[in-house]
Amino acid sequence: MKIAWAWALAAAICMGQRTDAQILKPVSWSYGAKKISATEAILFFKATIGDGWHVYSQHIKDGGPVKTQFTFSPSKDYKPDGPTTEPKPITRMEKVFNMEVGFFEHSVIFQQKVKLTAAQTTVKGRLEYMTCNDSQCLTPEDIDFSIPVK
Repeated sequence: MKIAWAWALAAAICMGQRTDAQILKPVSWSYGAKKISATEAILFFKATIGDGWHVYSQHIKDGGPVKTQFTFSPSKDYKPDGPTTEPKPITRMEKVFNMEVGFFEHSVIFQQKVKLTAAQTTVKGRLEYMTCNDSQCLTPEDIDFSIPVK
């Protein structure tokens, strides 16, 4: 009986590990900041995108995929200065959404200028994005970020 229980436990552990190995994470994010003056900095948000996958632009019409969005936590130490910028996206008709959409492949860097009222701070917030390939879309993901500015 103990041997059967041990085999059942081992099988359950192996099945659990196999399921974890199948979770798709085709996009990884990294962040940085560069001070351009005593009162200004530029934040960088880099998405490294797996082969065959893409991340959508911030400028998507309603009825399409979830657009990439950046939300900054309120602070007395910094304030976003203007909109978050992005390079020119690839644009094409996507049948699943029945509309033309803008997206990025391989990698993309979004930038946000901030006004600083403190010599050092940490800019916090959240980004939301959605990733798809030619056969599937993954559930939109929210990621909290924390970027030191020195």
